Amino acid sequence: MPALKLGYKASAEQFPPQRLLNLAVAAEDAGFDSVWTSDHFQPWRHTDGHAPNALVWLGAASQATKRVVLGTSVLTPSFRYNPAIVAQAFGTLGCLAPGRVILGVGTGESLNEVPVGVVWPEQAERFARLKESVQLIQQLWRGERLTIEGEYYRTANATIYDRPDEPVPVYIAASGPAAARLAGRIADGFICTSGKGAELYVDTLLPGLAEGAEKAGRDVAALDKMIEMKVSFDTDYARAMADTKVWAALALTGEQKTAIHDALEMEEAAKLAEPVAHRRWLVSADPDEHIEQIAPYLAYGFNHLVFHFPGSDQEAAIKRYSELILPRLRARFG
Repeated sequence: MPALKLGYKASAEQFPPQRLLNLAVAAEDAGFDSVWTSDHFQPWRHTDGHAPNALVWLGAASQATKRVVLGTSVLTPSFRYNPAIVAQAFGTLGCLAPGRVILGVGTGESLNEVPVGVVWPEQAERFARLKESVQLIQQLWRGERLTIEGEYYRTANATIYDRPDEPVPVYIAASGPAAARLAGRIADGFICTSGKGAELYVDTLLPGLAEGAEKAGRDVAALDKMIEMKVSFDTDYARAMADTKVWAALALTGEQKTAIHDALEMEEAAKLAEPVAHRRWLVSADPDEHIEQIAPYLAYGFNHLVFHFPGSDQEAAIKRYSELILPRLRARFG
């Protein structure tokens, strides 16, 4: 199984570009192994919302940091972006930060695509587009002057001229078995989020990943199993609880979120979910209790934990984790 990795979520919906860059540097200095950013055109809230361009930001982060792995959690390579342009962008990033860049991809959210004129298709088409996009990106990184005729995308004598010697790893986000199997077949890792019930991880996602890998003749143990951990840890429990309300939209159902294409409308819908927002987070004021909240995810089989803090004082959250949580996790599970 891959080694334990502990990452930081640089949430682009929460902070403007420079602040987000400073937080990435702070996370590296605090001892986190990786930094992951979201890729949104519109955030989940209009008031005080942010949506810096992930590709531009990653270019800056590749130069502002020296050690941490940088990735997207996640980017959609099938609507706003042509997958060939994603291949070009991440080829460039791989040259700027060799061995430190990961392309994390998913099927997308209507909130980010509909505002730019995309006609939002059903899940089956979104999944088919994601699969074709990833395969096209990987082909472009392996070959030169590629002419490809796919169902959704095509190239004509296309070459990615600047790319690292080793292709950038691709991780596929999965919330169901089909995407998990796809990750097992063709990706270098997979991504999911915490707080959705043990059955999803133990009975669906991780078995799906293993099934896909087995069918492709691959070793599932070699694949990175990453999970975004929604954590609100503060020595003041009331403050830890209050911070989760910023992300009340997480408590909406998938159907509710998919039907909303406007950040202001999402913000209004989320207000109704504020009383239960904390259910999607691991909330604690005690370090030992917090480790016990995290431990089951490692027992499920995840090896790469990326911590997303909900509050505005990210510097304090990073410092608390550096001093009280990361050392405990590494001592017990590293």
